[in-house]
Order: sequence, then structure tokens, then C-alpha cells
Amino acid sequence: MSSAGVVFPESGPARAGEDAQRSTSALGRAVVSDALRRSDPIGARAAAAETNWRRGYVTHFRRMIEAGLTSGDAERAIAADGLAGLYQRMRFVARDGSETDLDTALAAAGPVLGTEVVPGQGTVDRDFSLPYRGERLSGDALRWQLDAWTERGVIEPSCAEAVRAVVANPDWLDLSDVRMVALGAGAEMGPVHSLLRWGADVVAVDLPRPAIWTRLLETNSRYAGRLHIPVTGNAGALADRAGADVLHDLPSVLRWIESLDGRLVLGNYVYADGATNVRVSVAVDALAVGVRRARPDTGLAFLATPTDAFAVPGDAVAHSDRAYRVHGGIARVRQPLRMVSAGRLLRRNYAPGSDPGICDSIVPQQGPNYALAKRLQRWRATDARAAGAQVSFHVAPPTRTRSVVKNRALAAAYAGAHLFGVEVFEPATSNTLMAALLVHDLRNQRVAAEHPWEDEAYAAAHGGLWRAPYAPRSALGLAALIGFGGARG
Repeated sequence: MSSAGVVFPESGPARAGEDAQRSTSALGRAVVSDALRRSDPIGARAAAAETNWRRGYVTHFRRMIEAGLTSGDAERAIAADGLAGLYQRMRFVARDGSETDLDTALAAAGPVLGTEVVPGQGTVDRDFSLPYRGERLSGDALRWQLDAWTERGVIEPSCAEAVRAVVANPDWLDLSDVRMVALGAGAEMGPVHSLLRWGADVVAVDLPRPAIWTRLLETNSRYAGRLHIPVTGNAGALADRAGADVLHDLPSVLRWIESLDGRLVLGNYVYADGATNVRVSVAVDALAVGVRRARPDTGLAFLATPTDAFAVPGDAVAHSDRAYRVHGGIARVRQPLRMVSAGRLLRRNYAPGSDPGICDSIVPQQGPNYALAKRLQRWRATDARAAGAQVSFHVAPPTRTRSVVKNRALAAAYAGAHLFGVEVFEPATSNTLMAALLVHDLRNQRVAAEHPWEDEAYAAAHGGLWRAPYAPRSALGLAALIGFGGARG
């Protein structure tokens, strides 16, 4: 069996000696069509008929944002129907080769996981500080940096306000009333380091790979929090026994999380390359569905990628328009570049006066599987809010994570992004900033906005993509050329 766990549905007959064909493109077309059918039937037919999904997907993912802007109910229908389309199609293959739907998998039994609780050896730090360019900013220095980012359009004003509220209320960093379940605990963008620094109990779930757990245990030893770790067996080094594979052992991980004490908040920080990203994202989402069925008070937390399409407030559109009107810098060569590129380069980010506008920051090279995995998280956040759940959802800044750096084109674009009004963050800055926003949300449950786009825009830390003068894809190629040149230099 070449594939087990959560898998794509069969899309064609098996070839001799091989498993049945499972097309990622067929799934993507079908799910996006499902999502659009009620709100935009013409768009649904266009997605279903797309002949080159790997190149053409960008248009359809943007169209879902446009269709959702007609009303809050339309956007919530897109989210609900997209989720339903995934759940109706995705399958689970047990290790014995039997195949079922996801609901049946959630109800199944699996190997029982044990628990190890590992206390840290450090002291509790409840004074919020932000690592930035070799320093740890706090007090007036941090407030000045938040003001500077806001003025430059790197973060939304509501993001700065939320962080200031955390700084002003250090007692909020005491999270003893919740159990934070970090799914993808070893992720660079996750909040685990900060939560342990603040003395929290962190339920850490990640793959059973000793290198991951060696790093997490070393981090834990320096701080005052406690790690709760799923383990298999009781003999040998903890790093060798730790971990759980949500993708392949979904029922076991669900039973283990259901057994935990206290109120839970499930944080989704998973990532994988290619088609596996969709599979593991669906597995984690199914896990959240299962936990919330058993424990409805469970909260959810997500980090949205900035390289997606978002509706943005009129204030961001106005900021972008002012930046476009500034003469100097790259604007000196704007007209010649637009002429030689037939208008493709350095286009306005928005039509002046749009409210809301649509910032389309999708990077086609990241592919339709990445886009679907991240859109799934947005759909779940919207659907859970509509059901009354506590949800923390924020757009995270462009960040030099390992997954970005190994993509040469994207790494180069990030290296040149500053010339186009975009700041790219280091991982330590991003994950601490987003951990502060998580704390703010846990202490301030917001009533769902009339339209879901407003919830997605709240406290966004987009790095400047929303307020930059140029549509991101119209500047990305130039940024990459400049970045490549800088690297060669």
C-alpha cells in the first residue's frame, strides 16, 4: 500500500501493479466548484471545467473571495460547502488497507497512546518582549516599533492595539486556565517557545521523529512551562518514544486528546510539501471536528498565510493609493516598465476607492495544493465562528522560514520585497508576535462580525502586502530579480 491514512479519493482505475489513481487536481476542481455552487453558480461551472488546474487555480481561488463579498451569508455558505465537499470526498486508509470515509475513521479504535509530562527548569517570564533584529523589544521600544509598523502599513492598526493590550495586561500571559494543544508543535511559526516561556501547559503533537522532540525538549528545559507529550511504549529515551502521526493514526490521536483534562484550545500549525499538505491539513481538521463533537467548549487557533487573496478594509486601500502616488524610488521607472510589459508589471494594488478591496497575494508557484490546504483553515474558522466557537485567526507576516528559504524563487522575491513596501520577518519575530495575538484572543472573545472578511482582516500582520502600492504578483518578479542580484553580489 503506497498511501495510508487520510488520502485523496480515487479518480481513475488502478494500473497493473499500482494503487488506484488519486488526482489532486480533480479534487481541487470539485471542492472549489462545491464551494461556489450556491453563491456563484457560473463560477462553480468554470472551476469544474478548468482544464489546467495547476496553472488556472489562482483565478478560481480569487473568485471565491469575490463571490463571498456579496453578503456574510454567501461567505459562510462558501465555507460550509467547501468543507462539505472535502469531507464527502477525502478518504481514510487504515494500516490494514481498509478504506472508509472520515466520519467512520473518527469513530474507529486505534493503538493507545501514553502521556509523558515534562516540566521545564526555567523561571516564568510574564513581561512580554518581542525579538527583533538582534534585540528584545519591550516597553517604549516595543510601542515605538508597533507605531512604526502601523505608519508604514506593515501591520493593521488593530494588530498594534491587540499587542499593546497584552503588554498592558501581563497577567493575561498566565494561561493556567487552558490547555494549548499545538498541532505541529515543532513548526517555526508556532507559539510553543513563547507559551513555555510564559509558563503554560503545552500539549505538543508532532511526528514521531527524534530530531523534532530533541529540539522541543531542549527548549522546554530552558523555560518554566510543561510539555504534555504523546508517547508509544515506556522503554528508551523519551525523544525516541515521543510523537504521534495525525495523518496516519487519526483515531489514536483523537482518543488521546479527548482524554486530556481541562479546557482545550487546538492550534493548527501543521505544514507539509505538495499534496501531503492537503492530506495532513484535512487530517488535522477532522481531528478538530472530532474533538469539538466530544468537547464543544474547545477553541480553535489558526495562522493564515499572507500569500492568499483577502478582502481588506477601505483604509488599507486608501493607504495603498497614497503610496502609489509617491514619486521616487521604484516609481521612477514605473511607466517604462509598464509599457514594456504591456501593463503586467507594477499595477495598482486596488482600484481607488474600493471598500473593501481585494488583495490578491496568491503566489502561483506555491501551487493549488498549498492554496487548498490554507483555504480549508479559513473555511473552518468561519464555520466554527458561526457555530459560536472561540476562534483565534490571524494573517501572519511573510517570514523567512525553512520552507520559504528552500524555494529559491520565493526566497529571492522576499529578499527584494522591501523595495516594494513589504517587510519580511524572521521566524522568532513572527512566532512571538502571533503568540501575543493568540493570548489577546483567549482573553477577549470577539463576537463574530456581520461579514467573515472583517474577522479575517482583524489584527492582520501581513507585512505590508495589503497596503503596498502595487498588486503583489505584478511586483513579485521584479523583487525576485533584485533578490537574485543581491544574492549573487
